[in-house]
Amino acid sequence: MLEALTGTGLAASAGLNAYIPLLTMSLLARYTGLVELPSGWQWLSNGWVMMILAVLLVVEFVADKVPVVDHVNDVVQTVVRPTAGGLAFGAGVNSETVTVADPGQFFSSSQWVPVVVGVLIALGVHALKAVARPVINATTAGFGAPVASTAEDATSVVMSLVAIVLPVLVLAFLVGFVLFLIWVLRRRGRRRRERQAARAAGFQV
Repeated sequence: MLEALTGTGLAASAGLNAYIPLLTMSLLARYTGLVELPSGWQWLSNGWVMMILAVLLVVEFVADKVPVVDHVNDVVQTVVRPTAGGLAFGAGVNSETVTVADPGQFFSSSQWVPVVVGVLIALGVHALKAVARPVINATTAGFGAPVASTAEDATSVVMSLVAIVLPVLVLAFLVGFVLFLIWVLRRRGRRRRERQAARAAGFQV
């Protein structure tokens, strides 16, 4: 169960920012004793891999805070974030952490399953992010983009750390995700009704 929560937290984090959970695992595995990557995932703690992840993180960090550019970035990240989510979930459920001492029994018979699960989780979070951002931009005249992006990055960092150190709290993030999804859907429905009313008023005039 803890392995699943760790993987879920890391994959959801990747849905917000593809590189934060991977870089978090890399740093913790290389410089601390909080994460011990299995043999198949040792490449994550390679210095060159960490450097590439850091550069990509900086690029996304900047691009995601500029209105219009953030939308283009979300389109590009439709492939990147789910892929990172699959890698993060796969690495997370197979790693030994401070809370998971024997991860080998989880998904041991089907090694591809956790990667697919991670892809789906990250894709779902990414889809919500991509749908919510235009709503936020429209309601704040674009000024909300950097604020929302910074909040997403901070959430991604916290969720990545929580998934490794205290995975039970991932459940709280999942509840928050559902509540935010409900808010976004209601907000979109309200904006659609307002546009339809404005269009109808225009025709009457």
